[in-house]
Amino acid sequence: MAYHQINYFLFFLPLAALCYQLTPGRHRWKTLLVFNYIFFLFISKKLLVCLLVSTAFTHYVGLWLRYMKAEHKELLAQTAKEERREMKKQLKKKERGILLFGILVHLGMLLFFKYTGFLALNANFLLGVLGVSVKITIPAWAAPVGISFYTLQAVSYIADIYLGRLEADVNLGRVALYMSFFPTLMEGPICRYADTARRLYEGAPISWENLTRGSQRIIWGLFKKLVIADRLDILVKTVFKGYEQYDGAVVAVAALCYTVQLYAEFSGCMDIVIGSGEVFGIKLPENFRQPFFSRTASEFWTRWHITLGAWFRDYIFYPVSMSGFAKNLNREGRKRLGPVYGGIPAAACALFAVWLCNGIWHGSGWHYIFFGMYYFVLILAGNIVEPVAKSLSERWGINRDCMAYGLWQGIRTFLLVILGELFFRALSLRAGFVMAGKIFTEFSAASLTGGVLFDLGLDGRDFAAAACALLLVFVVDYMHERGIHIRDKVAGWRLPLRWCFYYGAIALVIVFGAYGAGYDPVDLIYAGF
Repeated sequence: MAYHQINYFLFFLPLAALCYQLTPGRHRWKTLLVFNYIFFLFISKKLLVCLLVSTAFTHYVGLWLRYMKAEHKELLAQTAKEERREMKKQLKKKERGILLFGILVHLGMLLFFKYTGFLALNANFLLGVLGVSVKITIPAWAAPVGISFYTLQAVSYIADIYLGRLEADVNLGRVALYMSFFPTLMEGPICRYADTARRLYEGAPISWENLTRGSQRIIWGLFKKLVIADRLDILVKTVFKGYEQYDGAVVAVAALCYTVQLYAEFSGCMDIVIGSGEVFGIKLPENFRQPFFSRTASEFWTRWHITLGAWFRDYIFYPVSMSGFAKNLNREGRKRLGPVYGGIPAAACALFAVWLCNGIWHGSGWHYIFFGMYYFVLILAGNIVEPVAKSLSERWGINRDCMAYGLWQGIRTFLLVILGELFFRALSLRAGFVMAGKIFTEFSAASLTGGVLFDLGLDGRDFAAAACALLLVFVVDYMHERGIHIRDKVAGWRLPLRWCFYYGAIALVIVFGAYGAGYDPVDLIYAGF
């Protein structure tokens, strides 16, 4: 079962909402928790045990930190003033040990399920190069769906307790709800405990407004997923699997289509997820904010997969940049390179850690690591070039706020994103380089005029449907960028017109959705991460 499938939005979600509403208020959290685990059981079966173990361990480590902090507070109160500083350092070291223990156990589970095969494969390659005849058996077990997402949520919960941002919750039920809320299990967004846990536990009744607004968001997500993303999947899959048969122009079209597919798929899924949460009165964090209106690669990642970027910023970038090593590097850098570039070496260390982790988080393959390093280089280069660009613009009288300059930046960033997504989708790092090489050395626009595109699984009607749907998504995103929200406008319409709009939206999904004969079911892309 997945969020875009009929058994989810026509059966599971309505049944969960109905049972939740019929349950007495103080017991609603129990009903919600049961449906969370039923959903997980449908998609991961016996691997539900991993989620239960992770939840129990997260709760335990949180309480351990809580009691340790209380004990340390009492010890400090009894310690003489002149000895308090040294005592505080020793006690903080103990708390840090508990934090590291909790993080390492969670990351160990993630490593075991997601990366053991990748590590074994590379170890065998290295042993072969060294002439060692030993061969490691490559395991083929399945990873629990959503482990990458709920692991980050668990780590953020423990880290926030350690940092004093959050008090450990003694209620295991609240922690379990936070870790397992079914709309967020497969693809996020990555929530923080303070944002959702208590609201989930309150068991507020479902209101008509939440039900209708949540349903609107779900329909819009289904439109993007079924009409655009699933339709383009045929072309993307054909070219990326048989990339050696096509020239650079066809590869470029496939890379463009994959970028569009990934956005429509992932943002569409987030619409369904956020809409599902809205049904229960839960406000989940937004994960997209019109990313293709970005002017730089750095800005793009503040608009794309926002909750993942925020997680890496708060739990990797800041800790690394505030470490003793980074502070010393920053101090030395400012002495040697001056105030403009002096902070770049320390920032580069933190950026490297973030983008290495970002690449590894997305999957077990060298092309994912390359994808992370690609954005590390782009963002670091942008930070280095920015002072020069600003100085030259002032000298030459270029208005960097004008529409033409912004359009140039937007197109440049979009092309860089497409190239990055090519490596992200490629079957391997080698395949990515071959495909990128074809774009720059074997590009012939003439190959697109001979009907080649219609041999890739899509006909003229498919291209027309995808193009019209994409135009509609662009218009909506443009309006959102201008601060105009369609749902708020529709809510003000008269009842007959409003319901005509809703039925029309449903009809668009039913009529133009890529499903049934001729279309293969397409799994959620980010559920694989």
